Amino acid sequence: MKKQALQCAFAVTAILTVSLAAGQGKAKPEWQEEFGISGCTLQTTGRNEYFILEPGHQLVLQGGDVKLQKTVLNETQMVDGVLTRVVEEREWKDGQLYEVARNYFAICEQTKDVFYFGEDVAFYENGKVTKTDGSWLAGKGNRAGLMMPGSPKTKMKFYQEIAPGVAMDRAEILSLSDTCKTPAGTFQRCMRVKESSALDLGLSEYKFHAPGIGLVRDDKLRLVKHGFIDAVAKGK
Repeated sequence: MKKQALQCAFAVTAILTVSLAAGQGKAKPEWQEEFGISGCTLQTTGRNEYFILEPGHQLVLQGGDVKLQKTVLNETQMVDGVLTRVVEEREWKDGQLYEVARNYFAICEQTKDVFYFGEDVAFYENGKVTKTDGSWLAGKGNRAGLMMPGSPKTKMKFYQEIAPGVAMDRAEILSLSDTCKTPAGTFQRCMRVKESSALDLGLSEYKFHAPGIGLVRDDKLRLVKHGFIDAVAKGK
């Protein structure tokens, strides 16, 4: 009896081991990195509740000696076979231009997910480009990430950038019910997001997005102005 019991115990252990191994093989990664982009009809213009991808839309945030301006340009760019919309970010420090980034986005017609296909970055010093660190484009081993889900839910964790060794930013949605006070107004039902990087586990920051507007807080920066710029929207 003892021998049979022992054999049964070994058999159960073996089954559990195989089951656990199989379960681990099927387990989803902690951070989502597959988004079903191939099933989307990708567009260069559109919006979801927290992200506006329409030419002329502009956000201006400030904090201390830093100013950040995000503008959806009336320009498109082909990236990895996908026509994307160009969103320009300009950052000033102490009144001097510090960084210019051209970001490439497309929105899924079916889900309203906004996908990020890369960026061209230029850092400035005394009016001259000094480096282009952080630049990456989808293709050749890199893949588009999810910048803003069309149907966000708390506890969602996803990669925004998938460029191994260069850019692996990711986001975790912590709340969809925050109140955000900024110089441009007070906004309800804000999405609070913790952003981090798989390349630097000690690096993280918090961003807040307001419905119908977009980014209203970026760490210490606060929204001071938002709206549409006619000249950009008309391509002037």
